[in-house]
Parts: sequence; structure tokens; C-alpha cells
Amino acid sequence: MITADNLTKAYGSQLVLNINHLEIPKGQSFGLVGNNGAGKTTFFSLLLDLIQPSSGKIVNNEVEVSASEDWKPFTSSFIDESFLIGYLTPEEYFYFIGDLRGRNRADVDALLAQFEDFFHGEILGQKKYLRDLSKGNQKKAGIVASFIGNPEVVILDEPFANLDPTTQIRLKAIIKELAASEGVTVLVSSHDLIHVTEVCERIVVLNKGEVVKDIQTSAETLKELETFFGG
Repeated sequence: MITADNLTKAYGSQLVLNINHLEIPKGQSFGLVGNNGAGKTTFFSLLLDLIQPSSGKIVNNEVEVSASEDWKPFTSSFIDESFLIGYLTPEEYFYFIGDLRGRNRADVDALLAQFEDFFHGEILGQKKYLRDLSKGNQKKAGIVASFIGNPEVVILDEPFANLDPTTQIRLKAIIKELAASEGVTVLVSSHDLIHVTEVCERIVVLNKGEVVKDIQTSAETLKELETFFGG
């Protein structure tokens, strides 16, 4: 589904990402972990064509990301609050995203109804702009908006940050369901090793821009990661 070949990103003389080859098959729940500055957000930014690679390429479902926009209809993401439109209410934002993805209001309403527990009564019907919501509630809105239009690829950068424990548990169930039942390729980056080992069937560790571990998740994975990051 997703392939990176000879992928690098440099800023001046500083090489921040250097991935020789990486494949992520369709329907895999894929976790990306690493310390600050490891290259996680850089990789996602390249995958979303937000920045250009210094060399190499990423191919998403046979489409070279930096050469064509044909990957956009089946790919969605939530990286941070900059993806939101702060002067819209959540409802207005959801309908806007729905329109972009060819969905009418009834389609969007049907999707939103599936996330009532996730919203916990704090998103819809509040008569607030997105900019006035808490960081956690902004994240809830952004994550659910990324599900509109039945994407085949969903990219979530630090999705568990700023969420309360109940919402984190619900989000983990949502991610597992997407990958297992609907065949969606879900890419998650996180600093939380416990969460990422619970939701991802495969975990790649980045260190200074390079892949240093590629693990099929098992009962020993959390201990292995803790040992690695513990030095």
C-alpha cells in the first residue's frame, strides 16, 4: 500500500530523515515511535506532501505522493490543530470536510452518530467554535473528521495526547476496528509506548531519522521498547 524508497529529508547540512526502504501493507495498523527529533512528523509530512523530500520517494497505492494528487481521495489525516478551521463550529467543519470528500449532510450525520460515546457530549451542539474548544476536544473533532469519506489510509500523529483516559480507551478500540474489520491502513505515531503496542500490529522505531527497529507486535514488544528507550 505504502512504500518509501531511498527517502531523505535534509535542512541545510542536517539530515533529519534517511529511510532506505519501508513497506506498509494495506490494512496494517502501523506504529511509529521515537524520541523528539527522531523524524516521525517529518515522515508523515512527506507522506502527506506537506514538505518535499530531498531525495527518494513515497508511493501510496501506486501513486507517487510528490508527483500527483491522486492519493488524496483515499487518504486522510489529523496531525495537529492546524488542520482545523478555528472559526467554524465542529458541525460546520464536519460538513465542510464531507463536502470535500463527496459526502452530503446525511452521510456525515450518520458517521457522527457512530461516535457519540467518543464525543462524550462535548463536541456537537455546544454552539462553540473549534478554536474555543479544549485541546483534547479539538483533537477529538480532528480525528473523527479524518474518518469522513471512508478513507483507505488514515494518518494520526500523537492521537492520544491531551485525551482523557476514557477517550484514549475508546480511540484504541476505534483504531483496532478500522484496521481489523474495514481493511484501513492506519498509521499512528506516539510517545506512549503502552498505547501504541496495544493498537498497532507492527511498530517501527526511528532514531535520528533512521529505522533502528521493525517489530511485529507481541507480548514482549512493550518490554523490548522500554529496554531500548531506557538505554
